[in-house]
Amino acid sequence: MKKLKLVMVGNGMAGVRTLEELLKLTPELYDITVFGAEPYANYNRILLSPVLTGEQTLPEIMLNDVDWYAEHGITLHLGKEVVEIDRGRRIVRAADGTTAEYDRLLLATGSNPFILPVPGKELDGVVTFRDIHDVNAMIDAAANHQHAVVIGGGLLGLEAANGLAARGMKVTVVHLGEWLLDRQLDRTAAAMLQDTLQERGLDFLLQKQTAELVAGSSGRVASVRFKDGEEVPADLVVMAVGIRPNFSLAEQSGIYCDRGIVVNDFMQTFDPRVYAVGECVSHRGVSYGLVAPLFDMAKVVANHLANFGIARYVPAATSTKLKVTGVDLFSAGNFMGGDGHEEITLSDPVGGIYKKLIVKDDKLVGACLYGDTADGGWYFRLIREGHAIHEMREQLMLGEGAIGDVGHAGQNRAMGMSDDAEVCGCNGVCKGSIVKAIQEKGLFTVDEVKKHTKAASSCGSCTGLVEQILINCVGGAADVKPKSEKAICGCTDLNHGQVRQAIREQHLTSLADTFTALNWRSMDGCSSCRPAINYYLISSWPGEAKDDPQSRFINERVHANIQKDGTYSVIPRMWGGVTNPSELRRIADVADKYDIPMVKVTGGQRIDLLGVKKEDLPKVWADLDMPSGHAYGKSLRTVKTCVGSEFCRFGTQDSTQMGIDLEHDLFGMWSPAKVKLAVSGCPRNCSEAGIKDVGIIGVDSGWELYIGGNGGIKTEVAEFLCKVKTHDEVMVYSGAFLQLYREEAFYLERTVHYLHRVGMEYIKQRVLADEAGRNELYARLKFALTFEQDPWAERTKGGVARHEFEALSIETVTA
Repeated sequence: MKKLKLVMVGNGMAGVRTLEELLKLTPELYDITVFGAEPYANYNRILLSPVLTGEQTLPEIMLNDVDWYAEHGITLHLGKEVVEIDRGRRIVRAADGTTAEYDRLLLATGSNPFILPVPGKELDGVVTFRDIHDVNAMIDAAANHQHAVVIGGGLLGLEAANGLAARGMKVTVVHLGEWLLDRQLDRTAAAMLQDTLQERGLDFLLQKQTAELVAGSSGRVASVRFKDGEEVPADLVVMAVGIRPNFSLAEQSGIYCDRGIVVNDFMQTFDPRVYAVGECVSHRGVSYGLVAPLFDMAKVVANHLANFGIARYVPAATSTKLKVTGVDLFSAGNFMGGDGHEEITLSDPVGGIYKKLIVKDDKLVGACLYGDTADGGWYFRLIREGHAIHEMREQLMLGEGAIGDVGHAGQNRAMGMSDDAEVCGCNGVCKGSIVKAIQEKGLFTVDEVKKHTKAASSCGSCTGLVEQILINCVGGAADVKPKSEKAICGCTDLNHGQVRQAIREQHLTSLADTFTALNWRSMDGCSSCRPAINYYLISSWPGEAKDDPQSRFINERVHANIQKDGTYSVIPRMWGGVTNPSELRRIADVADKYDIPMVKVTGGQRIDLLGVKKEDLPKVWADLDMPSGHAYGKSLRTVKTCVGSEFCRFGTQDSTQMGIDLEHDLFGMWSPAKVKLAVSGCPRNCSEAGIKDVGIIGVDSGWELYIGGNGGIKTEVAEFLCKVKTHDEVMVYSGAFLQLYREEAFYLERTVHYLHRVGMEYIKQRVLADEAGRNELYARLKFALTFEQDPWAERTKGGVARHEFEALSIETVTA
């Protein structure tokens, strides 16, 4: 059967969620074409604030990358704004002339930020906070200017203010209302929030009406003038005063609109072939900006596009759960109260907690929480379901933990929830769906639950509840306890942090001393604790603590990677991925001489000799006469490079030489886990620097440094650390970060997990803000490396105990 043609105009969260739901119901019914005005695929707009602060990057907030569209056969037009809908011929046309025919049309055009109609609104330096372009504009402004004014004391305004302050700007928030977040908080909670934000350096001007944005001599905005005559300096003005449904395209095409694209309960416009979803919609006179109702709309649209025709959109009660610059907030229902309402309040300004519950006719009708929002979902269910609260009134303020769910006293929150109780408001995921996924797919981590259900994948405020459900389903097998709290092994109750601290404080330099001092249950340790403690000793006391080869994994004991057939893999080091004819000839000769079955180029730009017999290893190293590539160790592996400015017409910096210098500088560096670096000569990033433990990218004015990338089982994109100008700065900043990682990370903890545990702000404080500390870190690294030797050269030139490399019939692999 010939497929129908579905065209979607708009590529945001609501529209793409509709496609996801549609593909679940009927993956073969439509040929789908999507037009997006932005040059990006579908990203999580909720998480723009962490991108502004530098906590996350664009790849990290992508919900569906371009590969997802391709995998589902969707034609994607990015950066193409649709300017015309010909409903008679059923064709849409983009500004560049691109056209697409449709049998069904889905409008998901979202909303536009509201711009105050004041003089100066068109000046350079006046931006909104709505998309990636806005965020990039603010980041650029923060790098070159000092004063910012954010107009609007709602959620977006406060998030923008926090992000700009985090980037070093002096920020003033201007708000027309009497208190901040006046649609989400009452006066008391808002005052507590304002006090907290003022302590973090933000300034506030409340009940101020903007009269004019004043230009400076350069033509850029220079100040904001208010109607009372007061004026404040502003090199950047962020308008965060609300949004308006974007319905101009629909209106121009003759589709009935009234402050939004008017739809019926099936999300259908007055043209039965045209549907609409998201913030552009007006449903029964109401437009929505929260994610949860938009995703509910998406399910309805998908149901009708799939020709099921049985769903209708019925607006549900909504709650607001926010995290404003680290402060948890929640409100639901009529939290302001009024005549005939009772208020139950708990206020602890010192502890940063405020709760107000509104009761009417023996029912909870509203709640406002500040600081402690753990029971927000439970209060919301009581409000939505209209439960009588007389039996729990005295304990109501203490939360579900004191009462349990209605009819489930004494159980934890997750256990007491019914299967149809909503856990993730952003994505509309109920407890039953999560439990089903855990049981049927064998899930053990929150990340796995996110992947299969989308719960906790948007704002993240329900993560704790998802963890509880996970624990209830799989018990102790649930991987929810952070490594920082886990005992290092069964030989002790001490965790990794406590063991490292004891080694430093008690100046322990051997395994025996450590086992004795820390009352180890077994004086021989075990295969889990011995490698970890051996690393902690040699990294804490270089030159004093003696490396114990028997506490290393087999790969590190014989300096080669063991393979499944008992043979070994040998990868000689090629500095920065550069080699020469002489080395290549030696490699070829060695492969022939020792009958090596496979010679393979690795992803790290090296050559791997696979299938080397154990007894041949010392002879192979001697004949190669090249340094060890350390491809077997918890150590520096490779520094991958592109050709850079020496040969590439796009190159801005000499990435090859930088990679060679870095690899020489860090040679022999043992670390908690393997470490890989990459250097790209330009932002095209051909060396994949964005997924390395340390990635360096050349730009016109210097180098950008990224940390915490990982290309393993779960790919992690590196986070931006800083920008430097010189070769020496790259060495020092990279080395300082790696030494901090060496000194503080737990054994087997990759840089990405260390970064997530301690936070980027901590690393920036230690590596960027503290110049003396940065230099000391680098000096300690260089001191530690003076004790390291090339293990291949040491084993071949210093002689090898024959029995170490005699082939055994059975090899015990400990890792």
